[in-house]
Amino acid sequence: MDKTLINALHILERLALSDKPQGVTELATALKLSKSSVHRPLTTLMKLGYIHQNEETGRYEASLRMWEIGSSVLARLDLKRAAALPMAKLAAATGETVHLSVLDGSDVIHIDKIECEHAIRAYSRVGGRVPCHCIATGKAMLAFQAAELIASVAKNLKRVTPGTIVDRKQFLAELAQVRRTGIAVSRGGWQEGVDGVAAPIRDVSGAVVAGVGISGPAARLRAHVRARHAPMVADTAANISCALGFKAPQLRPRAAGES
Repeated sequence: MDKTLINALHILERLALSDKPQGVTELATALKLSKSSVHRPLTTLMKLGYIHQNEETGRYEASLRMWEIGSSVLARLDLKRAAALPMAKLAAATGETVHLSVLDGSDVIHIDKIECEHAIRAYSRVGGRVPCHCIATGKAMLAFQAAELIASVAKNLKRVTPGTIVDRKQFLAELAQVRRTGIAVSRGGWQEGVDGVAAPIRDVSGAVVAGVGISGPAARLRAHVRARHAPMVADTAANISCALGFKAPQLRPRAAGES
């Protein structure tokens, strides 16, 4: 085991759970380490933004970076709870595999799924990573992310299958359509012969934090079937978003004579 890493984690835990800043001597005594074994990890943790040092006292305390990470993990747990029932209903209504996914950089991570009962199904696993440009949930989320991330992904469209979109203009046009319709579609972009339909999930702030979608063999998810399932996928995403506290903006009633 890496002793330096272990020491750093123990120091970080000690500072995160402490109600006051601590100095090198206090940390060394509490953790039964030499001062040099404490000072080196402290320097690294500071550079990474996990702790900061009070310039006047020289003491250290955990930064809000710890809170950000913890909040992210908690949000994912809340997301899975909020999505469980809507996902089950979508699986029952469509008969297809349902995925709940989040973005991690330019990758999609499936954090939950409900497998379909068909003998023929698409392979996937919870925790698996997929380039976001290849699948429906990825495009459903990416379309609403910062312009910098969209541009970065659009510059690196690697072909995985013959169905992967690698043309930048075509890809950006598809994301624009996702923003207009709220629905993303994949046509064999990750696995040949596997299609999907997905929609974005928003949190209380309105930010897109996840995606939910169905996937299955292209022979079952033909264009007319995808069109039939799309409203159910969108409703599922809306129900999960509502459970996370998102309130969709109300449309202003049109006045007489408006078109």
